[in-house]
Order: sequence, then C-alpha cells, then structure tokens
Amino acid sequence: MAAENLTRAAEALGHRITVETQGAIGAENVLSDNDVSSADAVIIAADKDVDRSRFVGKPLLVVGVAEGIHRPEELIARALSAPVHGGEEGEGRARGRAGAGRDAAHVPGAPGGLSEAGVPAGGGGGAGRGGVRGVTYKALMNGVSYMIPFVVVGGLLIAASLALGGETTSEGIVIPDGSFWKTVNDIGTVGFELMIPILAGYIAYAIADRPALAPGMVGGWIAAHGELYDSEAGAGFVGAIVAGFLAGYLVLGIKRVRVPRFVRPIMPVIVIPILATTALGLFFVHVLGNPIAWVFAHLTNWLGELTGTSAALLGVILGLMISFDMGGPVNKTAFLFGAGLVAENPEIMGMCAAAIPVPPLGQGLATLIRRRLYDGQERETGLAALFMGFFGITEGAIPFAAARPARVIPANMLGGAAAGAVAGLATVTDAVPHGGPIVAAFGAVGGTPMFLVAVAVGTLVTALTTVALLSLEAGERVVGVAGGAPMTGAGGAGRGVPEAGRTTGAPAEAGRTARCSAEAVRTESVPAPAPVAAPAPVPAPASVPVEAGAAGLARYVSRESVAGGLVATDRDGAIRELAALVARSGRVVDVAALERAALEREEQGTTGLGAEIAVPHAKTDAVTAPVVGFARSAEGIEWGSLDGTRARLIFMIAVPEAAAGDEHLRILARLARALTDAGFRARLRDAPDPAAIMEVLAELP
Repeated sequence: MAAENLTRAAEALGHRITVETQGAIGAENVLSDNDVSSADAVIIAADKDVDRSRFVGKPLLVVGVAEGIHRPEELIARALSAPVHGGEEGEGRARGRAGAGRDAAHVPGAPGGLSEAGVPAGGGGGAGRGGVRGVTYKALMNGVSYMIPFVVVGGLLIAASLALGGETTSEGIVIPDGSFWKTVNDIGTVGFELMIPILAGYIAYAIADRPALAPGMVGGWIAAHGELYDSEAGAGFVGAIVAGFLAGYLVLGIKRVRVPRFVRPIMPVIVIPILATTALGLFFVHVLGNPIAWVFAHLTNWLGELTGTSAALLGVILGLMISFDMGGPVNKTAFLFGAGLVAENPEIMGMCAAAIPVPPLGQGLATLIRRRLYDGQERETGLAALFMGFFGITEGAIPFAAARPARVIPANMLGGAAAGAVAGLATVTDAVPHGGPIVAAFGAVGGTPMFLVAVAVGTLVTALTTVALLSLEAGERVVGVAGGAPMTGAGGAGRGVPEAGRTTGAPAEAGRTARCSAEAVRTESVPAPAPVAAPAPVPAPASVPVEAGAAGLARYVSRESVAGGLVATDRDGAIRELAALVARSGRVVDVAALERAALEREEQGTTGLGAEIAVPHAKTDAVTAPVVGFARSAEGIEWGSLDGTRARLIFMIAVPEAAAGDEHLRILARLARALTDAGFRARLRDAPDPAAIMEVLAELP
C-alpha cells in the first residue's frame, strides 16, 4: 500500500519513482547502483531494520510504514530537504536539499528502518513525526521477522512426522528410531532449536549491526539450553529477548570505547564479537542461570504441594503456567510436573494437555477473526500456528508473543487457565506426556468430548481476548466479535488504516509486518509543472443546488448521490450502481461513459484502500462538475484490497477532464485523510439513513 500510494503521489507531483519492496518473500525490484546514484532523495518507510549503507551521500528520510500509506505527498516533499546520510561517521550531518521536480528514493516497509536516534550504526535523518517507533520495538520486530521461518519450518515438520509416523506409548507419541519420519522429525527439531538464537541474534543485530550478531545468537543458544546453568528448563523465548537486548547494548557500549587507529579495522570482526560473546555468556550462565534454576525448582515443589486441592484451581494454575512462556522454565515446570504423574494421576496431565494447544490455536484463530489487525506475514504464521496447535506444539504462538508480549501473553494465559479449569472439573485424563487434539486422535485421552470442549473454550477465550487487546492498542472500540462481527473505532485507528502520523507494529499496518513489506523508491527528474492556483470550485447546475452551508468536500456530495446500502455483490456491479447513484446529482451527462471510465481505472490497479474502504474514481467529461457519491455494502464486496478486507464503505469520485490534475487529487487526498480516522469510519458505518450519512460527510475538510 505504501508503494502504490507513493507511486501515485510522485507521478501527480511530477516525479518519476522506482520502488523496491522487501517483504516476507524477500526483496523485489531491487534498486540498482545507477538507480540510487541518480536519485535526489531516499525515503525509508519501515518498522524494522534496513541497510542504509548504499544511500550514503543522499538525503535520507526515515519514517514508519503508516506514513508511507497515509502521507505520500508530504513524505516526498520532506525527503527532498532531508539531512544527507553520511554513514556511521557522518551520522546526523544535515546538508538540506530543497526544491520540486527532483528525484526521490524511497524504501517503505523493509525489514528494518529504525529511527536515526535508535540505530547508531544506521544513518539518515528526518524521522517522521510519530512515524518511527523506538529502537526497542523495532529491534524486537526484527528478531521476530527472522525467527518466523524457523518456527514454521520446524513446527510443521515435527507436526507432520508425529501425525504420519508417530505411535502412542507410555512415554508419549514416539516415532520409531531409524524410520523416515524420525529423520523428518530430527530435521524439524533442528529448525525449532535454531529459532531462539535467531530471535536473540537479530534483535542484537538491529541494535548494533553485524558485530552484535554472534554475541546475540550465542546468548540466545545459552538461554535455550538450561543444562549450561544447571536448570532442567531453558529460559525460552523470554530469555532470548533478554539476551538479544543485552548483546546489542553491550556491543554498542564497546563500540563507543576509543581505541588506537591500528586496532579499529579488527574491532568489528574480532575484538567486539569475542569480548561481547564471552561477557554475555558468562553473565547468563553465572548470573541469570541461578535464578532460572531456582524458579524451576521452587515451582516444581509448589505444584507438588497443590496436588489434592481443588481440581479447577489446579487446572487454572497449570493452564496459566503452560501458556506463560511457551517452552521457558514456567511452561516446562508445569509440563514436567504433569508428565511425572502420568502413571499415578493422569488427570493432571489431562489439564496440561488441554492447555498446551491453546496459545497457538488461539492466536491462529485471532488472525482469522480480525485479519486487518495483522499483516500478511502474520496471517500466514497464524495458519501455521493453527496446524501446530493441533499437534500440541505450544511454540507456534511464540512469534505473536514475542512481537506483542503485553497483549498476547495475558490472552494466552487466560485461555490456558480456562482450558485447564474445564479439563480439571471434567476429570479429563491423558495417558501420555503430550498435549493437543492429536493425543485425543491417538486415543490417549479419557473423556475426549470434554477434553475437546476444554480446548475449544480456551482457544476462543485467547482469540477474543487477543482481538480485544490489539483493538484497544489500535484505538478501537469493540462492539461485536462473535462470528467475526466488525469493530468500530472511537478516536483512533485500527492497524489496517492507522491514524495519520502514528505507527504500529508489524509488522503491521495493513502492510505489519513484520510483520510488513519494504519498498525503495527512486524518482527521476521530470520538470515540475509551474505552480497553478487552485481552481475555484465548479458550481453545481442550478437544478441541483449545493447543500446549504456545505464546505470542503461536502460541497461535492448531495443527498441524491448518497445511499444507505448497495444491492450489488461484486465490484463491477457496485461501480455501475454507484454511477447511476452519482447521476442523480444532475452532474452526469453520460452514465455509460462514467461506468467505462471507472472500470478502466480499476484495470490499472485496485482502488481498494484496505480497512473495508474502496474509492473508485474517474476523470471523464461524462460529468459536468466534480461529484462524489457514497454507498455502503452490508456484506462487503471483494475489491482486491491489499489487506484482504472486503469493501463496505465505497466512495465514487468523478471529475471532468479539465479538473483532473488539481481538483481530482485534492478530493482524493482530503477523502483519504478523513478515512484514516477510525471514528469517522465508524460514524459512516453506523449512520442509520442517508440524512444521517450526510451529517457525517459534512465533517469532511
């Protein structure tokens, strides 16, 4: 979305633009050296780390993905006067460049793009107002982005091997040694073991660049292997996040130490990695390791003392622990406690087995309930999490928890507690030390119906809680969630269309990627048109008076061109219906020509903006004056929006060819700006009739 909007804006402003995208599938349309050298400016719109070394000597503007989506014209203007990027030594130097009609280079949404203040090793300047989050958030998202492939590959290979080659024994679901599926399982295990050091390593990398990569990965490996510090359980992904940040800031500290000139060439390759890795490893083993081992031992003793108390209470506690750190010491304590009592008290393992799949199933379901809260990569990870949850792989939820721990972990814990309580009250048993619906499929569960009910209840609680918390984070008010009912906004913006000037996570925004895509744009010099005074509004025909007191965009809308609902169920039908609606304004002389112009525009690229919005438009002499029509679709219409949402709020804009250059862009820009306000969108959705809709549209600037 950022790439498309910037491209349109550049063309409208008289620039030529080239876009490099960096998303989940890697970089596409990569900028050549010639592209960069001939560019007048560079924009990086990203929520994670981008390599800026190739932009040395160019004016560089760094903003969040949301600004690329919602402020493209403003970004291009700011980029041309942004500080010149001088690399590490020239960080912060400003050599402003002003003017119009120059080239601009832009990199929206790449796996990177930390603010200049947040990345000492980066470069560039001119961070957008509110458009770039702090280094902590972006470093975390960088680690999560690189970790996701390892989670997916490892988890799905393990799940497939268990399903196709597993056998139920007293030790759990076991794959026979020497079999084909045992080999597949071993490969998946390698991927799973790598995900924790990858998370830590790329968090450190985002903070302090390449010298921090080795210390971060080694620290993450130590965090995941409790045997290195006498603990039966590693510190899990929480420990990896701690290790990543410690490694990153430790390397930053070492880099600030002044050393003789002859030592500088070996500092980033030898000295810094060795010093940081040694210091971090010793610190984790001898300082952090003992508390982790202590926590594990005391939690185990505490659980032993609880045995024999209320089954519901024990189920709640076990569910909370299982869902807390997903492979860390708290999770492992609960799991090993249940596994150790399989023979004597299989109902305890039954509580654990019901809670184990809840985090991945709940997070996966949340991505289906509210797709626009997640970017494309997160939605794909959600599908993988659903699959892993079925096979009892709790770690499938780690990418979500690592990206938004304050929102996701509480939701996971609530769902796990609910599942554990239901299983405890129903005296569900599990004869093998494993969890998830797969143990029921293998016949290892006693009380299968209630076991499945417990899993379903926990999954639903986690999904709905996650959606509610993420919606509140995005400034939305939940009015209905059951069955995927829509949400309305109150004074904020959802992640699908963020509030102007505000960035969200990741991976996020309809582009969070995380969790988001990355683009780089170069615009080649094209003579800018001479400034033209804004033309006076074209008056409406006398037979159709402008709404009394109308100002701003409202002067282009009349009650005749507004409808509460559409009959059409497809895009082309909706455009034809809107053309007929606009014709009622008296400003259309050829409805068929208007339809053709609008449909031809759709062939050039979708006008679906995401967040359930579409703005079909046309420049044609089939209209005598600029006119805007509006209608709603209750079920939503597939419009090819990049965030996957169906269009429910649909505006049609039509302007004569003579007003196409200036008036057309002014209407589009003002309308797009208003639609970033979730409250405005909510009022449009909730307006009961055309008269009420007109009152809302009167707010348009």
